[in-house]
Amino acid sequence: MSWGSELWDQFDNLEKHTQWGIEVLEKYIKFVKERAEIEISYAKQLRNLSKKYQPKKNSKEEEENKYSSCKAFQSTLHEMNDYAGQHEVISENMSSQITAELSRYVQEVKQERKSHFHDGRKIQQHIETCWKQLEASKRRFERDCKEADRAQQYFERMDADLNVTKADVEKARQQAQLRHQMAEDSKGDYSVSLQKFNHEQHEHYYTQIPNIFQKLQEMEEKRIVRIGESIKTYAEIDRQVIPIIGKCLDGITKAAEGIDQQQDSRLVIEAFKSGFEPPGDVEFEDYTQPMKRTISDTSLTTSKSDGKSEAKPGGKSRGKLWPFIKKNKLSLKLGTSPEDFSNLPPEQRRKKLQQKVDELNKDLQKELDQRDALTKMKDVYSKNPQMGDAASVDQKLPEIEQNIEKLRLEAQKFEGWLAEVEGRLPTRNDNSRRQSEVYEAQNNSTVNNNCAQDRESSPDGSYTEDQSQETEVKVTPTEFDDEFDDEEPLPTIGTCKALYPFEGQNEGTIAVEEGEVLSVIEEDKGDGWTRIRRNEDEEGYVPTSYVEVYLDRNAKVHQKETSFLACLFSSWDRG
Repeated sequence: MSWGSELWDQFDNLEKHTQWGIEVLEKYIKFVKERAEIEISYAKQLRNLSKKYQPKKNSKEEEENKYSSCKAFQSTLHEMNDYAGQHEVISENMSSQITAELSRYVQEVKQERKSHFHDGRKIQQHIETCWKQLEASKRRFERDCKEADRAQQYFERMDADLNVTKADVEKARQQAQLRHQMAEDSKGDYSVSLQKFNHEQHEHYYTQIPNIFQKLQEMEEKRIVRIGESIKTYAEIDRQVIPIIGKCLDGITKAAEGIDQQQDSRLVIEAFKSGFEPPGDVEFEDYTQPMKRTISDTSLTTSKSDGKSEAKPGGKSRGKLWPFIKKNKLSLKLGTSPEDFSNLPPEQRRKKLQQKVDELNKDLQKELDQRDALTKMKDVYSKNPQMGDAASVDQKLPEIEQNIEKLRLEAQKFEGWLAEVEGRLPTRNDNSRRQSEVYEAQNNSTVNNNCAQDRESSPDGSYTEDQSQETEVKVTPTEFDDEFDDEEPLPTIGTCKALYPFEGQNEGTIAVEEGEVLSVIEEDKGDGWTRIRRNEDEEGYVPTSYVEVYLDRNAKVHQKETSFLACLFSSWDRG
Protein backbone atom coordinates (compact mmCIF):
# COMPACT_ATOMS: atom_id res chain seq x y z
CA MET A 1 0.00 0.00 0.00
CA SER A 2 1.41 3.33 -1.07
CA TRP A 3 0.37 6.79 0.09
CA GLY A 4 1.33 8.15 -3.36
CA SER A 5 -1.21 6.05 -5.24
CA GLU A 6 -3.93 5.80 -2.60
CA LEU A 7 -3.77 9.25 -1.01
CA TRP A 8 -2.82 11.35 -4.06
CA ASP A 9 -5.48 13.94 -3.18
CA GLN A 10 -4.96 14.02 0.64
CA PHE A 11 -2.05 16.42 0.92
CA ASP A 12 -3.58 18.47 3.77
CA ASN A 13 -4.67 15.41 5.75
CA LEU A 14 -1.21 13.87 5.43
CA GLU A 15 0.29 17.10 6.68
CA LYS A 16 -1.92 16.97 9.77
CA HIS A 17 -1.27 13.27 10.32
CA THR A 18 2.52 13.57 10.21
CA GLN A 19 2.34 16.52 12.62
CA TRP A 20 0.27 14.37 14.98
CA GLY A 21 2.91 11.61 14.74
CA ILE A 22 5.61 14.02 15.85
CA GLU A 23 3.43 15.17 18.75
CA VAL A 24 2.98 11.53 19.83
CA LEU A 25 6.75 11.09 19.79
CA GLU A 26 7.23 14.24 21.84
CA LYS A 27 4.59 13.07 24.31
CA TYR A 28 6.45 9.77 24.76
CA ILE A 29 9.71 11.65 25.27
CA LYS A 30 8.03 13.76 27.96
CA PHE A 31 6.71 10.60 29.62
CA VAL A 32 10.17 9.02 29.76
CA LYS A 33 11.67 12.26 31.03
CA GLU A 34 9.19 12.44 33.90
CA ARG A 35 9.80 8.77 34.68
CA ALA A 36 13.54 9.49 34.88
CA GLU A 37 12.85 12.39 37.25
CA ILE A 38 10.72 10.13 39.43
CA GLU A 39 13.48 7.53 39.53
CA ILE A 40 16.13 10.06 40.52
CA SER A 41 13.82 11.56 43.15
CA TYR A 42 13.02 8.09 44.50
CA ALA A 43 16.72 7.23 44.62
CA LYS A 44 17.44 10.47 46.47
CA GLN A 45 14.69 9.75 49.00
CA LEU A 46 15.99 6.22 49.53
CA ARG A 47 19.52 7.52 50.09
CA ASN A 48 18.27 10.15 52.54
CA LEU A 49 16.23 7.49 54.35
CA SER A 50 19.26 5.21 54.58
CA LYS A 51 21.44 8.09 55.77
CA LYS A 52 18.83 9.14 58.34
CA TYR A 53 18.94 5.78 60.10
CA GLN A 54 22.71 5.34 59.92
CA PRO A 55 24.22 5.41 63.43
CA LYS A 56 25.93 8.62 64.40
CA LYS A 57 29.63 8.43 65.15
CA ASN A 58 30.63 8.24 68.82
CA SER A 59 27.03 7.64 69.82
CA LYS A 60 25.23 4.92 71.70
CA GLU A 61 23.77 3.63 68.42
CA GLU A 62 27.28 2.87 67.16
CA GLU A 63 27.89 0.67 70.22
CA GLU A 64 24.62 -1.17 69.61
CA ASN A 65 25.87 -2.34 66.19
CA LYS A 66 27.67 -5.25 67.83
CA TYR A 67 24.33 -7.08 68.02
CA SER A 68 23.52 -9.28 65.05
CA SER A 69 20.02 -7.81 64.68
CA CYS A 70 21.51 -4.30 64.50
CA LYS A 71 24.12 -5.54 62.03
CA ALA A 72 21.33 -6.96 59.88
CA PHE A 73 19.56 -3.62 59.99
CA GLN A 74 22.77 -1.81 59.00
CA SER A 75 23.25 -4.29 56.15
CA THR A 76 19.68 -3.53 55.06
CA LEU A 77 20.48 0.20 55.04
CA HIS A 78 23.63 -0.49 52.99
CA GLU A 79 21.73 -2.62 50.50
CA MET A 80 19.01 0.02 50.23
CA ASN A 81 21.73 2.51 49.37
CA ASP A 82 22.83 0.21 46.52
CA TYR A 83 19.18 -0.29 45.63
CA ALA A 84 18.84 3.49 45.30
CA GLY A 85 21.90 3.45 43.04
CA GLN A 86 20.13 1.15 40.61
CA HIS A 87 17.24 3.58 40.34
CA GLU A 88 19.79 6.26 39.55
CA VAL A 89 21.13 3.99 36.81
CA ILE A 90 17.58 3.63 35.42
CA SER A 91 17.17 7.40 35.39
CA GLU A 92 20.55 7.97 33.74
CA ASN A 93 20.00 5.31 31.05
CA MET A 94 16.51 6.55 30.23
CA SER A 95 17.80 10.09 29.91
CA SER A 96 20.72 9.14 27.67
CA GLN A 97 19.32 6.21 25.65
CA ILE A 98 15.74 7.38 25.16
CA THR A 99 15.15 11.02 25.99
CA ALA A 100 18.32 12.44 24.44
CA GLU A 101 18.25 10.11 21.40
CA LEU A 102 14.58 10.67 20.62
CA SER A 103 14.91 14.41 21.11
CA ARG A 104 17.58 14.50 18.42
CA TYR A 105 15.49 12.21 16.23
CA VAL A 106 12.43 14.47 16.61
CA GLN A 107 14.44 17.42 15.35
CA GLU A 108 15.55 15.36 12.34
CA VAL A 109 11.97 14.24 11.63
CA LYS A 110 10.69 17.80 11.86
CA GLN A 111 13.35 18.97 9.44
CA GLU A 112 12.67 16.11 7.02
CA ARG A 113 8.92 16.64 7.17
CA LYS A 114 9.35 20.33 6.58
CA SER A 115 11.52 19.64 3.53
CA HIS A 116 9.04 17.15 2.01
CA PHE A 117 6.03 19.41 2.43
CA HIS A 118 8.03 22.35 1.11
CA ASP A 119 8.73 20.34 -2.06
CA GLY A 120 5.08 19.31 -2.23
CA ARG A 121 3.90 22.91 -2.02
CA LYS A 122 6.32 23.91 -4.75
CA ILE A 123 4.92 21.18 -6.99
CA GLN A 124 1.38 22.24 -6.21
CA GLN A 125 2.23 25.85 -6.97
CA HIS A 126 3.79 24.75 -10.27
CA ILE A 127 0.74 22.77 -11.37
CA GLU A 128 -1.49 25.64 -10.32
CA THR A 129 0.62 27.99 -12.41
CA CYS A 130 0.35 25.66 -15.40
CA TRP A 131 -3.40 25.54 -14.91
CA LYS A 132 -3.62 29.30 -14.81
CA GLN A 133 -1.59 29.55 -18.01
CA LEU A 134 -3.90 27.04 -19.67
CA GLU A 135 -6.96 28.97 -18.54
CA ALA A 136 -5.42 32.23 -19.81
CA SER A 137 -4.63 30.80 -23.27
CA LYS A 138 -8.07 29.27 -23.39
CA ARG A 139 -9.79 32.55 -22.57
CA ARG A 140 -7.59 34.39 -25.10
CA PHE A 141 -8.45 31.83 -27.81
CA GLU A 142 -12.12 32.19 -26.97
CA ARG A 143 -11.92 35.98 -27.07
CA ASP A 144 -10.02 36.00 -30.38
CA CYS A 145 -12.57 33.62 -31.93
CA LYS A 146 -15.43 35.85 -30.90
CA GLU A 147 -13.68 38.94 -32.22
CA ALA A 148 -12.88 37.15 -35.51
CA ASP A 149 -16.54 36.14 -35.80
CA ARG A 150 -17.68 39.72 -35.16
CA ALA A 151 -15.14 41.03 -37.70
CA GLN A 152 -16.40 38.53 -40.27
CA GLN A 153 -20.02 39.58 -39.69
CA TYR A 154 -19.05 43.25 -39.97
CA PHE A 155 -17.23 42.56 -43.24
CA GLU A 156 -20.24 40.77 -44.64
CA ARG A 157 -22.57 43.66 -43.71
CA MET A 158 -20.22 46.17 -45.25
CA ASP A 159 -19.86 44.10 -48.41
CA ALA A 160 -23.67 43.85 -48.83
CA ASP A 161 -24.20 47.53 -48.27
CA LEU A 162 -24.19 49.38 -51.62
CA ASN A 163 -23.72 52.73 -49.98
CA VAL A 164 -20.32 51.79 -48.46
CA THR A 165 -17.25 52.63 -50.46
CA LYS A 166 -14.97 49.97 -51.78
CA ALA A 167 -12.19 51.19 -49.54
CA ASP A 168 -14.28 50.66 -46.44
CA VAL A 169 -15.22 47.18 -47.59
CA GLU A 170 -11.54 46.36 -48.18
CA LYS A 171 -10.68 47.67 -44.77
CA ALA A 172 -13.37 45.51 -43.14
CA ARG A 173 -12.13 42.48 -45.07
CA GLN A 174 -8.55 43.01 -43.92
CA GLN A 175 -9.73 43.42 -40.36
CA ALA A 176 -11.71 40.19 -40.56
CA GLN A 177 -8.66 38.36 -41.94
CA LEU A 178 -6.48 39.76 -39.11
CA ARG A 179 -8.94 38.59 -36.49
CA HIS A 180 -9.11 35.16 -38.05
CA GLN A 181 -5.30 34.97 -37.98
CA MET A 182 -5.22 36.03 -34.33
CA ALA A 183 -7.83 33.37 -33.51
CA GLU A 184 -5.68 30.75 -35.25
CA ASP A 185 -2.63 31.87 -33.29
CA SER A 186 -4.57 31.72 -30.02
CA LYS A 187 -5.81 28.32 -30.97
CA GLY A 188 -2.24 27.16 -31.43
CA ASP A 189 -1.13 28.65 -28.09
CA TYR A 190 -4.11 27.07 -26.33
CA SER A 191 -3.27 23.72 -27.86
CA VAL A 192 0.35 23.94 -26.72
CA SER A 193 -0.67 25.05 -23.20
CA LEU A 194 -3.18 22.23 -22.97
CA GLN A 195 -0.61 19.63 -23.95
CA LYS A 196 1.90 21.11 -21.51
CA PHE A 197 -0.62 21.17 -18.68
CA ASN A 198 -1.70 17.60 -19.28
CA HIS A 199 1.92 16.52 -19.20
CA GLU A 200 2.61 18.49 -16.00
CA GLN A 201 -0.55 17.17 -14.42
CA HIS A 202 0.39 13.61 -15.26
CA GLU A 203 3.85 14.12 -13.80
CA HIS A 204 2.34 15.77 -10.74
CA TYR A 205 -0.13 13.02 -9.83
CA TYR A 206 1.78 10.01 -11.03
CA THR A 207 5.42 10.87 -10.32
CA GLN A 208 6.13 13.92 -8.20
CA ILE A 209 3.36 13.70 -5.58
CA PRO A 210 3.73 9.91 -5.20
CA ASN A 211 7.47 10.35 -4.63
CA ILE A 212 6.93 12.97 -1.94
CA PHE A 213 4.12 10.99 -0.30
CA GLN A 214 6.29 7.87 -0.42
CA LYS A 215 9.05 9.69 1.44
CA LEU A 216 6.51 10.90 4.00
CA GLN A 217 5.26 7.35 4.39
CA GLU A 218 8.79 6.08 4.94
CA MET A 219 9.41 8.85 7.44
CA GLU A 220 6.23 8.01 9.33
CA GLU A 221 6.94 4.27 9.33
CA LYS A 222 10.47 4.94 10.54
CA ARG A 223 9.01 7.05 13.35
CA ILE A 224 6.69 4.21 14.32
CA VAL A 225 9.57 1.71 14.30
CA ARG A 226 11.71 4.09 16.35
CA ILE A 227 9.08 4.58 19.02
CA GLY A 228 8.62 0.80 19.20
CA GLU A 229 12.37 0.32 19.67
CA SER A 230 12.39 2.99 22.37
CA ILE A 231 9.62 1.22 24.26
CA LYS A 232 11.66 -1.99 24.12
CA THR A 233 14.67 -0.06 25.38
CA TYR A 234 12.48 1.36 28.13
CA ALA A 235 11.67 -2.16 29.32
CA GLU A 236 15.25 -3.37 28.82
CA ILE A 237 16.65 -0.59 31.01
CA ASP A 238 14.50 -1.84 33.87
CA ARG A 239 15.36 -5.44 33.12
CA GLN A 240 19.10 -4.76 33.23
CA VAL A 241 19.03 -3.67 36.87
CA ILE A 242 16.76 -6.49 38.05
CA PRO A 243 19.70 -8.88 38.73
CA ILE A 244 21.50 -6.24 40.78
CA ILE A 245 18.32 -5.34 42.65
CA GLY A 246 17.88 -9.06 43.23
CA LYS A 247 21.38 -9.20 44.72
CA CYS A 248 20.50 -6.30 47.00
CA LEU A 249 17.41 -8.13 48.17
CA ASP A 250 19.45 -11.33 48.54
CA GLY A 251 21.89 -9.36 50.69
CA ILE A 252 19.05 -8.18 52.90
CA THR A 253 17.75 -11.75 53.19
CA LYS A 254 21.23 -13.03 54.00
CA ALA A 255 21.63 -10.35 56.66
CA ALA A 256 18.31 -11.39 58.19
CA GLU A 257 19.36 -15.03 58.16
CA GLY A 258 22.61 -14.04 59.88
CA ILE A 259 20.80 -12.83 63.00
CA ASP A 260 21.94 -14.96 65.94
CA GLN A 261 19.72 -14.51 68.96
CA GLN A 262 22.02 -16.57 71.19
CA GLN A 263 25.04 -14.47 70.26
CA ASP A 264 23.04 -11.30 70.97
CA SER A 265 22.07 -12.72 74.36
CA ARG A 266 25.74 -13.37 75.12
CA LEU A 267 26.58 -9.81 74.13
CA VAL A 268 23.89 -8.53 76.52
CA ILE A 269 25.54 -10.52 79.29
CA GLU A 270 28.95 -9.10 78.41
CA ALA A 271 27.55 -5.57 78.22
CA PHE A 272 25.69 -5.55 81.54
CA LYS A 273 27.34 -8.21 83.70
CA SER A 274 28.38 -6.57 86.97
CA GLY A 275 30.65 -9.30 88.35
CA PHE A 276 28.90 -9.38 91.72
CA GLU A 277 27.56 -12.50 93.36
CA PRO A 278 23.79 -12.71 94.00
CA PRO A 279 22.74 -12.07 97.62
CA GLY A 280 22.38 -15.02 99.94
CA ASP A 281 19.24 -16.22 101.68
CA VAL A 282 17.53 -13.93 104.16
CA GLU A 283 17.46 -15.60 107.52
CA PHE A 284 14.31 -16.12 109.52
CA GLU A 285 13.57 -13.50 112.17
CA ASP A 286 11.86 -14.93 115.20
CA TYR A 287 9.70 -12.32 116.84
CA THR A 288 8.57 -14.70 119.60
CA GLN A 289 11.75 -14.04 121.58
CA PRO A 290 14.19 -11.15 121.57
CA MET A 291 17.05 -12.26 119.42
CA LYS A 292 19.31 -10.36 117.14
CA ARG A 293 19.28 -10.86 113.46
CA THR A 294 22.50 -12.20 112.01
CA ILE A 295 23.87 -11.08 108.76
CA SER A 296 24.07 -13.56 105.89
CA ASP A 297 27.59 -14.18 104.66
CA THR A 298 26.45 -13.37 101.15
CA SER A 299 24.20 -10.40 101.95
CA LEU A 300 24.76 -7.31 99.85
CA THR A 301 22.97 -4.84 102.12
CA THR A 302 24.61 -1.50 102.67
CA SER A 303 26.87 -0.72 105.59
CA LYS A 304 24.16 1.31 107.27
CA SER A 305 21.97 -1.77 107.81
CA ASP A 306 24.68 -4.36 108.47
CA GLY A 307 24.64 -4.09 112.24
CA LYS A 308 20.98 -3.22 112.74
CA SER A 309 19.18 -6.54 112.84
CA GLU A 310 17.25 -6.59 116.06
CA ALA A 311 13.55 -6.31 115.48
CA LYS A 312 11.57 -3.78 117.44
CA PRO A 313 8.41 -4.96 119.13
CA GLY A 314 5.43 -3.80 117.25
CA GLY A 315 7.58 -2.34 114.46
CA LYS A 316 6.86 -2.91 110.77
CA SER A 317 9.63 -4.42 108.65
CA ARG A 318 9.90 -3.21 105.09
CA GLY A 319 11.64 -5.09 102.29
CA LYS A 320 14.67 -3.09 101.09
CA LEU A 321 15.09 -2.14 97.47
CA TRP A 322 17.77 -3.90 95.49
CA PRO A 323 21.05 -2.46 96.86
CA PHE A 324 22.37 -1.20 93.49
CA ILE A 325 19.54 1.11 92.49
CA LYS A 326 21.19 4.13 94.14
CA LYS A 327 23.39 6.57 92.26
CA ASN A 328 25.85 9.29 93.10
CA LYS A 329 23.75 12.30 92.14
CA LEU A 330 26.66 14.73 92.16
CA SER A 331 28.42 12.72 89.47
CA LEU A 332 25.25 12.64 87.38
CA LYS A 333 24.78 16.38 87.66
CA LEU A 334 28.38 17.13 86.69
CA GLY A 335 28.30 14.58 83.88
CA THR A 336 31.74 13.21 84.84
CA SER A 337 33.07 9.80 85.88
CA PRO A 338 36.30 8.74 87.63
CA GLU A 339 39.33 8.11 85.45
CA ASP A 340 39.64 4.55 86.76
CA PHE A 341 35.92 3.85 86.11
CA SER A 342 35.41 3.03 89.78
CA ASN A 343 31.79 4.08 89.43
CA LEU A 344 31.12 0.92 87.38
CA PRO A 345 30.52 -2.64 88.58
CA PRO A 346 33.65 -4.85 88.55
CA GLU A 347 32.97 -6.66 85.28
CA GLN A 348 31.99 -3.47 83.44
CA ARG A 349 34.97 -1.69 84.94
CA ARG A 350 37.26 -4.46 83.71
CA LYS A 351 35.87 -4.13 80.18
CA LYS A 352 36.26 -0.36 80.16
CA LEU A 353 39.81 -0.59 81.49
CA GLN A 354 40.70 -3.28 78.95
CA GLN A 355 39.26 -1.11 76.17
CA LYS A 356 41.26 1.88 77.40
CA VAL A 357 44.47 -0.21 77.58
CA ASP A 358 43.91 -1.44 74.02
CA GLU A 359 43.39 2.13 72.77
CA LEU A 360 46.54 3.35 74.52
CA ASN A 361 48.58 0.44 73.15
CA LYS A 362 47.28 1.17 69.66
CA ASP A 363 48.22 4.85 69.96
CA LEU A 364 51.59 3.86 71.40
CA GLN A 365 52.26 1.55 68.45
CA LYS A 366 51.46 4.40 66.05
CA GLU A 367 53.94 6.66 67.79
CA LEU A 368 56.60 3.90 67.75
CA ASP A 369 56.05 3.35 64.04
CA GLN A 370 56.31 7.07 63.43
CA ARG A 371 59.54 7.23 65.44
CA ASP A 372 61.03 4.33 63.46
CA ALA A 373 60.04 5.99 60.20
CA LEU A 374 61.60 9.30 61.23
CA THR A 375 64.75 7.51 62.37
CA LYS A 376 65.12 5.84 58.99
CA MET A 377 64.42 9.15 57.26
CA LYS A 378 67.13 10.79 59.37
CA ASP A 379 69.64 8.12 58.32
CA VAL A 380 68.73 8.61 54.68
CA TYR A 381 69.07 12.40 54.95
CA SER A 382 72.39 12.02 56.74
CA LYS A 383 73.79 9.83 53.98
CA ASN A 384 72.20 11.85 51.18
CA PRO A 385 71.91 15.52 52.23
CA GLN A 386 70.49 16.47 48.87
CA MET A 387 67.31 14.54 49.71
CA GLY A 388 66.52 16.52 52.85
CA ASP A 389 67.67 18.17 56.04
CA ALA A 390 68.34 15.75 58.89
CA ALA A 391 68.08 18.59 61.42
CA SER A 392 64.39 19.03 60.62
CA VAL A 393 63.82 15.42 61.66
CA ASP A 394 65.75 15.90 64.92
CA GLN A 395 63.24 18.54 65.95
CA LYS A 396 60.32 16.10 65.72
CA LEU A 397 61.93 13.10 67.43
CA PRO A 398 61.97 14.56 70.99
CA GLU A 399 58.28 15.44 70.73
CA ILE A 400 57.48 11.88 69.62
CA GLU A 401 59.62 10.47 72.47
CA GLN A 402 57.63 12.56 74.94
CA ASN A 403 54.37 11.27 73.50
CA ILE A 404 55.65 7.68 73.71
CA GLU A 405 56.68 8.09 77.35
CA LYS A 406 53.35 9.72 78.20
CA LEU A 407 51.39 6.92 76.52
CA ARG A 408 53.49 4.27 78.28
CA LEU A 409 52.81 5.82 81.68
CA GLU A 410 49.11 6.03 80.88
CA ALA A 411 49.07 2.42 79.71
CA GLN A 412 50.91 1.26 82.85
CA LYS A 413 48.47 3.16 85.05
CA PHE A 414 45.42 1.58 83.40
CA GLU A 415 47.09 -1.85 83.31
CA GLY A 416 47.65 -1.55 87.06
CA TRP A 417 43.96 -0.76 87.61
CA LEU A 418 43.04 -3.61 85.27
CA ALA A 419 45.22 -6.08 87.16
CA GLU A 420 43.67 -4.91 90.42
CA VAL A 421 40.14 -5.41 89.10
CA GLU A 422 40.91 -8.80 87.56
CA GLY A 423 42.40 -9.91 90.91
CA ARG A 424 39.26 -8.81 92.72
CA LEU A 425 36.66 -10.32 90.42
CA PRO A 426 34.79 -12.96 92.44
CA THR A 427 34.10 -16.55 91.51
CA ARG A 428 30.75 -18.25 91.97
CA ASN A 429 31.92 -20.18 95.10
CA ASP A 430 34.31 -17.61 96.66
CA ASN A 431 32.09 -15.45 98.82
CA SER A 432 34.73 -14.75 101.46
CA ARG A 433 37.12 -13.40 98.87
CA ARG A 434 34.40 -11.15 97.50
CA GLN A 435 33.64 -9.78 100.95
CA SER A 436 37.19 -9.31 102.23
CA GLU A 437 38.96 -8.11 99.09
CA VAL A 438 36.29 -6.12 97.21
CA TYR A 439 34.07 -4.51 99.77
CA GLU A 440 35.88 -4.27 103.10
CA ALA A 441 38.81 -2.26 101.72
CA GLN A 442 36.40 0.24 100.18
CA ASN A 443 34.00 0.52 103.10
CA ASN A 444 36.34 2.14 105.65
CA SER A 445 37.19 5.07 103.36
CA THR A 446 33.63 5.83 102.32
CA VAL A 447 31.48 5.38 105.41
CA ASN A 448 31.36 9.09 106.17
CA ASN A 449 30.36 9.90 102.57
CA ASN A 450 27.58 7.34 102.95
CA CYS A 451 26.13 9.31 105.82
CA ALA A 452 26.31 12.54 103.86
CA GLN A 453 24.45 11.00 100.96
CA ASP A 454 21.97 9.07 103.10
CA ARG A 455 18.80 8.07 101.29
CA GLU A 456 19.76 9.79 97.98
CA SER A 457 18.25 7.21 95.69
CA SER A 458 17.63 7.67 92.00
CA PRO A 459 14.71 5.84 90.40
CA ASP A 460 16.52 4.83 87.21
CA GLY A 461 18.12 1.73 88.71
CA SER A 462 21.69 2.48 87.58
CA TYR A 463 24.89 1.70 89.46
CA THR A 464 26.31 4.09 92.08
CA GLU A 465 29.66 5.71 92.51
CA ASP A 466 29.24 5.50 96.28
CA GLN A 467 31.30 2.45 97.20
CA SER A 468 29.73 2.24 100.64
CA GLN A 469 26.47 1.12 99.02
CA GLU A 470 28.08 -1.97 97.52
CA THR A 471 30.22 -3.04 100.52
CA GLU A 472 29.51 -5.51 103.23
CA VAL A 473 31.23 -5.77 106.62
CA LYS A 474 30.17 -7.89 109.54
CA VAL A 475 29.56 -5.53 112.43
CA THR A 476 28.62 -6.51 115.93
CA PRO A 477 25.14 -5.23 116.70
CA THR A 478 24.93 -2.50 119.31
CA GLU A 479 22.19 -0.83 121.21
CA PHE A 480 22.49 2.22 118.99
CA ASP A 481 21.54 0.14 115.96
CA ASP A 482 18.16 -0.57 117.46
CA GLU A 483 17.39 3.11 117.74
CA PHE A 484 18.39 3.91 114.13
CA ASP A 485 17.28 0.74 112.40
CA ASP A 486 17.07 1.41 108.62
CA GLU A 487 14.21 -1.04 108.43
CA GLU A 488 11.99 1.49 110.14
CA PRO A 489 9.90 3.63 107.74
CA LEU A 490 11.08 7.17 107.15
CA PRO A 491 9.04 9.79 108.98
CA THR A 492 6.58 11.89 107.05
CA ILE A 493 7.80 15.45 106.46
CA GLY A 494 4.74 16.71 104.66
CA THR A 495 2.11 15.91 102.04
CA CYS A 496 1.79 16.38 98.31
CA LYS A 497 -0.93 16.42 95.68
CA ALA A 498 -0.37 14.87 92.23
CA LEU A 499 -0.85 17.48 89.50
CA TYR A 500 -0.50 14.97 86.64
CA PRO A 501 -0.66 11.17 86.31
CA PHE A 502 2.73 9.37 86.45
CA GLU A 503 3.13 5.74 85.33
CA GLY A 504 6.28 4.96 87.34
CA GLN A 505 7.61 2.24 85.05
CA ASN A 506 11.27 2.44 86.18
CA GLU A 507 12.54 0.59 89.24
CA GLY A 508 12.37 2.77 92.36
CA THR A 509 9.51 4.94 91.09
CA ILE A 510 5.87 4.81 92.08
CA ALA A 511 2.75 5.36 89.97
CA VAL A 512 0.35 8.11 90.98
CA GLU A 513 -3.00 9.36 89.73
CA GLU A 514 -3.91 12.98 89.10
CA GLY A 515 -5.34 14.60 92.25
CA GLU A 516 -4.07 11.82 94.56
CA VAL A 517 -2.79 13.00 98.00
CA LEU A 518 0.29 11.19 99.37
CA SER A 519 2.87 11.56 102.14
CA VAL A 520 6.28 13.10 101.49
CA ILE A 521 9.20 11.28 103.18
CA GLU A 522 12.12 12.90 101.34
CA GLU A 523 12.14 16.23 99.55
CA ASP A 524 13.83 17.03 96.25
CA LYS A 525 17.63 17.16 96.70
CA GLY A 526 18.10 19.09 93.48
CA ASP A 527 17.83 16.14 91.10
CA GLY A 528 14.16 16.66 90.20
CA TRP A 529 12.74 13.69 92.25
CA THR A 530 10.66 13.61 95.42
CA ARG A 531 10.24 10.48 97.55
CA ILE A 532 6.66 9.76 98.63
CA ARG A 533 4.71 7.02 100.44
CA ARG A 534 1.23 5.56 100.03
CA ASN A 535 -0.55 3.57 102.78
CA GLU A 536 2.60 3.11 104.92
CA ASP A 537 3.81 0.15 102.81
CA GLU A 538 4.33 1.50 99.30
CA GLU A 539 6.89 4.18 98.54
CA GLY A 540 9.03 5.45 95.67
CA TYR A 541 10.06 8.47 93.64
CA VAL A 542 7.99 10.78 91.44
CA PRO A 543 9.12 13.83 89.41
CA THR A 544 8.95 16.96 91.57
CA SER A 545 7.26 18.86 88.75
CA TYR A 546 4.38 16.35 88.82
CA VAL A 547 3.35 17.11 92.43
CA GLU A 548 2.57 20.09 94.63
CA VAL A 549 4.44 19.63 97.94
CA TYR A 550 3.34 20.92 101.37
CA LEU A 551 6.24 20.37 103.82
CA ASP A 552 5.93 20.20 107.61
CA ARG A 553 8.81 22.35 108.92
CA ASN A 554 9.03 20.57 112.31
CA ALA A 555 9.07 17.11 110.71
CA LYS A 556 11.78 18.22 108.29
CA VAL A 557 14.03 19.45 111.14
CA HIS A 558 13.47 16.22 113.03
CA GLN A 559 14.45 14.16 109.98
CA LYS A 560 17.73 16.06 109.59
CA GLU A 561 18.56 15.59 113.29
CA THR A 562 17.82 11.87 113.09
CA SER A 563 20.01 11.44 110.00
CA PHE A 564 22.87 13.34 111.67
CA LEU A 565 22.71 11.19 114.82
CA ALA A 566 22.64 8.01 112.74
CA CYS A 567 25.83 9.03 110.94
CA LEU A 568 27.48 10.07 114.22
CA PHE A 569 26.74 6.80 116.01
CA SER A 570 27.76 4.77 112.97
CA SER A 571 31.15 6.53 112.96
CA TRP A 572 31.63 5.89 116.66
CA ASP A 573 30.78 2.24 116.20
CA ARG A 574 33.40 1.82 113.45
CA GLY A 575 36.00 3.74 115.50
